[in-house]
Formats: sequence, structure tokens, C-alpha cells
Amino acid sequence: MKKLLAATAASALFAGVASADEVKIGVLLGFTGPIESLTGSMATAAEAAMKEVSDSGLFMGGSTVTSIRADSTCIDSAAATAAAEKLVTSDKVAGLVGADCSGVTGAVLSNVAVPNGIAMISPSATSPALSTAEDNGLFFRTAPSDAREGEIAGMIMAERGIKSAALTYSNSDYGKGLAEAIQKGFEAQGGTITINAAHEDGKADYSAEVAALAAAGGDILVVAGYVDQGGSGILRAAVDTGAFSLFELPGGMISDTLTQNVPEGLNGSFGQVPGNDSPGLKTLGDMSGGAFDVSSPYTPESYDAAALMLLAMAAANSTNSADYAPKIMDLANAPGEKIYPGELKKALEIINAGGDIDYVGGSAVELIGPGESAGNYREIEVKDNKIETVKYR
Repeated sequence: MKKLLAATAASALFAGVASADEVKIGVLLGFTGPIESLTGSMATAAEAAMKEVSDSGLFMGGSTVTSIRADSTCIDSAAATAAAEKLVTSDKVAGLVGADCSGVTGAVLSNVAVPNGIAMISPSATSPALSTAEDNGLFFRTAPSDAREGEIAGMIMAERGIKSAALTYSNSDYGKGLAEAIQKGFEAQGGTITINAAHEDGKADYSAEVAALAAAGGDILVVAGYVDQGGSGILRAAVDTGAFSLFELPGGMISDTLTQNVPEGLNGSFGQVPGNDSPGLKTLGDMSGGAFDVSSPYTPESYDAAALMLLAMAAANSTNSADYAPKIMDLANAPGEKIYPGELKKALEIINAGGDIDYVGGSAVELIGPGESAGNYREIEVKDNKIETVKYR
């Protein structure tokens, strides 16, 4: 994974025009760990927004933007905090795109961002607890809270005729919050959760966990885990033992590696992940040139996180978080001219002329409160061992 972390890999995107002012942005994502199959696309999308702003020549008097990647690991709060501390104190970044997983995001927010007065925009931290975290107005996210995903999951299961479900979750801040939200959402639809049990990531054998889930029974098994860790281990054990034949798969499980990790037994299973079918998403896909995959979870949200941060700096004419963080909510919402991917130069022209923008981006951004995104979801189903989108919500 070293090539993903190398600053030179990111700086190559911005080679060319020299400038008296270089604005550094930290990209703090789990390049190793349980979602590493997602973060390469996420980081590259964020860096595409940075390149677009740099190439415009209109960013804060011609300043350029440089990405500095750091590994959050997704699950090790101490490692994530140390990585963030280095970005802020040694690398002198002006803001953080990230972190990614909820537990490490909360740790970075309280231990690094707030004490150092550094703004952060997470494209993927979804714990409901982050909506009320003490953040001094410095924390935002472009992905919706798991409270909303729980409602969506409950509706999808009810619409598909599911009456009862066993539920297992990663023993992490992400897993716990999501499991609570899904249980609440499903029960609101008249469903019954037969068991709500944690699983530890990193184990070689999940047969005991699956046996307990099977004993509780249910029409379906909900796996609120990580696709590159225990979540796939649970699925493999369930398929191998025949304990369950149908699975509900939340966002942390949706990745192209899902059907590689569990190559059979998932057909007919379904789930949900943040996503939309807006014009901005198509534009972002066309722009990518294959460098990143807009259908990969949290990739559009990553482009949008970087774009919003840089546009807020332009609006404040400052890289000081205390100056630009208050601009983020205004730029992400009406009134103003709608801005989509590929239109960051246009956005800078409007901002520099004193006008208003409504940043829509690739994920149809709408911020509904401090640290809170309204969010949209795409419903997926596994068909012929491939993940297909069947509806948007």
C-alpha cells in the first residue's frame, strides 16, 4: 500500500506551474485496513478536485493546491491521531479531507482538529454521534448519517417482505451506531430483530458467531460490517454452513471486492449505500477518465469534500479554518448558482466577483446542519455475482 501513501503520487497531479503560495490539504483515509479497497478511488477523486482548482489559476491569487496523503487505518484511533497530528503540525495542511471511518474520525476531531483549530470534511464517517460532537464549528461531512441509512434499510426490507432479521455488526463506533439505526428503522416498519450481536474484525473463523445468529433465526442476516474484514468473514461462514441464504448489506459492505471475497451464495441479497443519479454524478464519471470509479462508495463524496473546502477558502480569501469553515454551509446550499463537477473554475469566477453559489457536486450535496448531510442512497442487489443498482432513494 506504500504507493497509495506516497506524497509524490499525489504531487505529480499538480506538477507544472510554480506559485508563491502552495495550499496543502491532508487526505486522511484508511489506505490500509478494513476499507482499503475503497480509499484509493476516494483519494484520487478528492485530488481531482484539487487539481481542477489549481488548474483554474483563479484560486486565491493563483495559489496551487497539493494533496498530502496519510493513513487513518480506519480502525486504529491512535494511529489515525498520530497521522493527523503530523499533517497539521509538520506538513502544515490547511484542512483535512477525512477521516473516513467513524471511530477514527471522532478521535481526530477531538484530539487534533479542535485543539489545533483545523477544519475537516469527512466523505464517509457516518456515525450519528458525530452530528452532536463538540467540534467548534470545524467538522462537516458529505455523507449522510447512519440514522438515515437505518430508515432506508428498514424500508427496503419491509418492501421486500422481510418480517424478521438477525443482525451482526462490527464492534466499532461505525458498527454499533449503524446496528442501532437499522434495528430502529426495521422495527418502525413492523419488523423483528431476533438478535443484535457484535463481531470482532480480523478473525480467521466466524463459525461460532454465525451459529449464534442462526440459532436466533430470521428471514435474513443483516451484516453491518466492513467488506475487507469481519463482514466478509461472516458472509463466508454463513454461506458455507447454509445458515442464511439472504443478506442485507449496508454501505460498509458495498464494494467490488465483496463478490471476490465471497464468490458465491450472495445472489438475491440487497442493501444500500450513499449514492444518487444526479447529472453531477454522470459528469464526474465522464471526467474521471478511469482514474477513479464514481460507483465506488464515497468516491463522489470525496470529490465534493475537497471541492467544498477549497471553495470555502476562496470565499473567505483565507486558508485559516476559523475564517473559511463558516462559509461551508452557505456554499453547499441555496441560494446561488448551482455548481457541478468540472465547474470549479466557474465557481471561483462567481466567488471572486462576489456572487453566490449552491454547490451540488457529484453527490447532490445538501448540508442540513452542523456536521450533517441530507444524503441520497442507491439500493443495490447482487445479481449473477455482480452488484447492480436497482433504485435510488
